[in-house]
Parts: sequence; C-alpha cells; structure tokens
Amino acid sequence: MVIAESPRFMRADGPDKVTGSGRYTADLTLTGMLTAKFLYAGVSHARITKLDVTAARHVPGVFAVLTQADVPDIRYGSVADRTLFSDGVIRFEGEVVAAVAAIDTKSAQAALDAIVFEYEELPVINDVEAALEPDTPLVHENWATYDADDDVSRQANVASFTSITRGDVDAALAGADRVISSRYVADASHAVPIEPRGVVAQWEGDRVTIWSSTQVPFQARDGVCEVLELPTNRVRIIVPHLGGGFGGKCGFHYEAHIAALARASRRPVRLVFSREEEFLAPDRRREGMIIEVTSGLNADGTIAGRRSRVLLDNGAYSSDAAFFPHMAAMHALGPYKIDHVHAEASSVYTNHQPSGSVRAPTAPQACWALESHTDELAKAIGMDPVAFRQLNAVDTGATGVTGQVYDEIGLQECIREAVAASAYGDELADDEAVGVAIGWWPTFPGASGAYIKVDSDGKGVIITGAQECGTGAVMTLPYLAAAELGMAPEDFELVYQDTSVGPYDVGATGSQTLLNNGRATVEAARQIAVQLKQLAAEKLEASPDDIVLNGGKAFVAGSPDSGVTIAELAAIAADGEMLLGRGSGAPPETPEAPNTVSCVGDQGMNGWAGPQFSCHAVRIRLDRDTGVVRVLEVNTAHDSGVIINQIGASGQVEGGVLMGIGQALTERTVYGADAKQMNAGLLEYKLQTMADAPPISIHFAEVYTPDMGPNGSKPIAEAPNVATAAAISNAIAKLVGKPVRLLPMTAERVWETLQEDGA
Repeated sequence: MVIAESPRFMRADGPDKVTGSGRYTADLTLTGMLTAKFLYAGVSHARITKLDVTAARHVPGVFAVLTQADVPDIRYGSVADRTLFSDGVIRFEGEVVAAVAAIDTKSAQAALDAIVFEYEELPVINDVEAALEPDTPLVHENWATYDADDDVSRQANVASFTSITRGDVDAALAGADRVISSRYVADASHAVPIEPRGVVAQWEGDRVTIWSSTQVPFQARDGVCEVLELPTNRVRIIVPHLGGGFGGKCGFHYEAHIAALARASRRPVRLVFSREEEFLAPDRRREGMIIEVTSGLNADGTIAGRRSRVLLDNGAYSSDAAFFPHMAAMHALGPYKIDHVHAEASSVYTNHQPSGSVRAPTAPQACWALESHTDELAKAIGMDPVAFRQLNAVDTGATGVTGQVYDEIGLQECIREAVAASAYGDELADDEAVGVAIGWWPTFPGASGAYIKVDSDGKGVIITGAQECGTGAVMTLPYLAAAELGMAPEDFELVYQDTSVGPYDVGATGSQTLLNNGRATVEAARQIAVQLKQLAAEKLEASPDDIVLNGGKAFVAGSPDSGVTIAELAAIAADGEMLLGRGSGAPPETPEAPNTVSCVGDQGMNGWAGPQFSCHAVRIRLDRDTGVVRVLEVNTAHDSGVIINQIGASGQVEGGVLMGIGQALTERTVYGADAKQMNAGLLEYKLQTMADAPPISIHFAEVYTPDMGPNGSKPIAEAPNVATAAAISNAIAKLVGKPVRLLPMTAERVWETLQEDGA
C-alpha cells in the first residue's frame, strides 16, 4: 500500500532543544532549595544489624535524614516485594538505606558519612540457575506474604512464571524428521539515557508538586500516593524536557523519596543522579536471559513443533517485570506457523539490580536466540535461511503459535524488501557476510485522553496527559488535529507532561503514545470540526454536510475561493459556545487466541492487537585475527501500519538499529563474584556512537490496520530494536562457522568461538 509522505512541520519542542534554552529537571532552581543524597547499601546481600542516623541529623546544614522508619511501611511493585528504603535486608548494592537533604552537596555527604551503618553479609545469589537449586537461600524469605495479582505465579526464588501450550509438542517432536536444540545466554544491559534522572519536590500546605525526569508521570503520581498514603489530588507531577528514557525512566521510585525529604525539611529538595548512580541504583535494566529452544522439522522444511524455556534475571525486586516471562515466552516461540508448542519462562530473583522495562523488554534477547536457532534449523536441512523463513513465517490469514489468526499483515513483504535491498546472495569478500532475522512486537491499546480548544484568534491548544521522551510521538498530535480541522500543525500549542492539567495517559511506554493518545486527539478534533461546520453553515447559508475545512478556512464544497476563516468562526464562538473538544479514543479489543492453553501466569498477551513485524538484513565485516565485527550496512523493513510521520518513524528505526548494534556487540553489565557491577560508567560500558553508525535503509510495508492507531497506523518505537542483534548474529555465524552463543558477541567471544573445534 503506497501512502503519500506526511508534510514536514516544526516540532513544538524543537526550538528549545536545538538552541539549548529548554530546561530539564537538573536545571530547575527554587528558592531555599536543598540538595538530596542517598546512602546506598554498597553490598549485594546482607542483614542490617545497626542503622543510626542521630549524628547525621546534627551535621551543620542538614535539614532532614530519613530511613524506612520515617515513612509508611508499605510494599509496592508488580509483586509487592519492595519498600521505599531497605526493610532491614539488603538485596542489591544500589538499594537505598537512607536519604539526606542538606544545604549543599558537601553537607549532605558529611551527613551520609556520619550515619552508623553496620550489617551482616548473607550468601550472594549471582546466577539464575543457581537460584533455582533446592538448597539455595531465598532472596525474599517472606515472598509468600507479598501481595500480587492472582495471575502471577510464584514460588521460592521464582518471582513470576508463565507457560504457553498449544497442541501436543511431545508427540510433534517425537514424530519429527529432525530435532535441533540450542542454548543461548544474554547478559544484562542498561538503557543509558544521556540525561541522568532528576527529581525536585516542593510542598505547599498539604499538596506536593514534583518535577521529575519520568516517562510515566501518572504512574509516578500513583506510586507517590500509594507509598506516602496521600490522596491523588494532593500530588502533582510535572515533567520538564526529558533527555531520553528508552524505558529506563518508566515506573516510579525516587519521586517519593524526595517528596518525603521535602516534607520533613519543609524546603524544596532536588536530587540529580551522577552517571555512576544512573548505572547502579534504578530498578530498570535490561534483564539477563538464558534461552533454550528445541524445534522439530518435517521433511518438507516446515516446523513440526517447538519447545522453549527461558530464565530471566529478575534481580532483587520485581519492579514492573511480573509480566515479562509471558513476553519472553512469546518471543521464544516467534512469528511462525507452528501447531504444537510449549513455552515456559521464569523471572528469577537474584542479588542483582532489579530488571525492568528497557526498549522492547525481553524481545531482543529472545529474538537473538530464536533467530540464531532458526538459521541452525535451515543449515541442518540444507535450506536457504531466507527461504526457510518465507516458508514458516506467518502471513495474512495464517494461524500463529498461540492460535491467533492474523488479519492483513506485512511480514512476508518485510522479508522480501529487506533482503532485496541488501547484498544477500551477492558475491562478497571472504571477511563479509549478510545475516537476516525477523521479529515481532505487540501493540498495547489503552486508555488515554486529550482536550482541544480553538481560541478567538483561530489558533489551537492541545492539552494531553501524554508524555514526550524524545520520540516525537506527542509532537505529531498537532498534525492529526490539523488534518481534521483544515489547519496547519504549527497553529497548535501543546500543553502536556503535567498530571494536574492533562487527562490520564499511561505514559511514554510500550510504544503506545500515538496509538492511544492519537485516537483521543482525533476524536477531540472531530468534535470541534462539527462545531466549526455548524457555525460556517449558518454564516454561509449552507448545510453543515456541505462544509469543507481546509487551508485555515471553511467553505462550501466546490467553492474553495469563498468561505470564512477559522479565526472568524472562532471569534463568533467566543461570544457564545467556545470551540472545545475532548476525546478518550476507546482502545480496540485484544483478539482471542482460542486454541491456546496458558497453563499458569497468563498475563493476557496470548493474542496481540495490531502486531508489528520486521525483517533486518545486516552486512558485517569480521577480522578473524581479533574477533572484531564491524557493521557495514543495515537494511530494514517494518510493518507498523500506515506511517503518519515519515521523518519521525525513520528516526525511530535508525535509533533502534543503533541501539540493537550496541546490544549485539558491546553493551553488557559485568558482575563480579560479589554480584556488584564492575563497569558502572561510560568509559567501561561501551555504547555505540555516531562513528559506529552504518548506512541504514528503511522500508515501511504500510499495511492499513483498521481499529488501531489513527489512519490505520501501528506503533514503531520498539520494533526496530528487536531483530538487529539476531541479524548480526547470523552474519557472524556464517563467517565463524557456528553461532556465538553469548550476547553481546564481543570481540573476545567471537575470537574464542573461532578457536573452538569445528569453527
């Protein structure tokens, strides 16, 4: 489907960001503001034997020192396993033991130094498989007393478990012509937004305003209300410009610490993380995973059955990760036509930093393992890997692994276009190869809201609860409103990122902003369009049904040179009924997967509304003497529905690909034997830079998807991150002779694989 390219227009946040005049949380200064610092555990597993803050409270310049004894004793999280400060047991090195608010950084540090903090070390659980052994100590001795949703299955060190079953996988594997098993291990990694997180809190009477670098202001507000036992109308969250998040700034945590400090000190308080703190403390890092996949093949190359097992490193607390096993299980089965499957996944407590939402959580690791396994399957039967995928991947009308029957989708087009744009099948140098991988990602329909008003000068204001983390999704809302009202996107001002102003939105998470808030914005704009047409009809003595809104005015169809401007109509409305619209954009229903039995831990993700599909073909160069891999070009094709903002969507693909290259080759969290991070800094944690960015070609399948986002659209922000590492892996395997089974595939790991027998 060919769609005309969307017009170019200036982002509302563009001038502030490119000129440097925009203010971020760290730039905020309030009269009398104090500085916050945290006392972190610095040990991975221990029982606190003494915690005395008396001396710290008497340090000059110190206004407040808090521990868990000073706040409500409330546990929170998707499994309620965490308190605001340590509950007496330290479970990872970045756990907050105490917090200080002081006149300056020096005084705050002096207070931390004065705290008497003693502990008895406990056995460290540093490995997910070891955590499952019967004699391994429990990270949470009282796990059974923690509240959790009924559909969260837990046991001992398993924080959350799920299984997906369809058909009879045992019989299918027993009757298969070939059975291939693979095991892959992915390290944990970080989101690493360039802006470290910051929080500022100020009380006015019994109300607190919190400025926070969060992707999810409404979730942050609700979290503060929960742990500090406050009603919703007494907590306001405002987000200044946000310097990236990638999921790492989702959820809630430090807003409540700073609000509590501000209340205790009766002064505004600001916290800004150092880069080391940004690595060590937040409960949002990409989970380490072990992925085991067994597939049976029929003689014709079709997949007879598949069994997958995934272990996720949950870390010390569950954060938002209770549903991640279900996501991992789906990705470990993949977008294939398989009638007999069984997948199970466990999120396992360890003494590592808690895992949480990082761009496409669980998908890049599981896709890397599954798509590497897919190339192994094709090789085992002497079949071209692309042809193998074309034979087995889902298409329009096909039944997927959970029994869901897909409406019109573009995965097969993605495979054709990505491969055609690449050098796949061409004669290449001996040190070059092209790898191909496919991926998928769900869409998350949800509630959202928007208000629109058109003032008497004919200019509009969009008021939304949606959050802008740099993706440009919120910045596209004026384009949608303008298209409905015959105005220009630049005619609209945006008011957003304030929980006391905008209606509810889940936040910049799950690639859902344009999907959900876009629908709400269109609905609100259409209400105003009705009002404008009625006003124009009265002035032009015509029927409202004959009125056209275009070019900043209203006119009778067929007479574009006459008519009345939007500004004139708005001025008329200002004398009576103002031009106001509101929308909530009712979310579409999630389709059923009727042939699936999710034995336990069903998180409602067996059927995917508006699933996104992708194929990446990556050409690399390998230096066999050193194991160094260089990505030379990436060719991508995506089915994300109709693309509304071509420039913005292309930017998401480029950013997701570069992030995927980092996951593939360099980014990993290194833990020592004591379960403490050994590379908590940008010198040791190797991000990709612009110098590493290869040429990236982009194709959008543009399959119109009804009842999803505006104009038949689907999300785009997370999908480009899914298949990149897998495609790189398959290119490496062609040159090495076997897959590298550890992620990232660092130069050392590639070189070591080259030295193995059979490589």
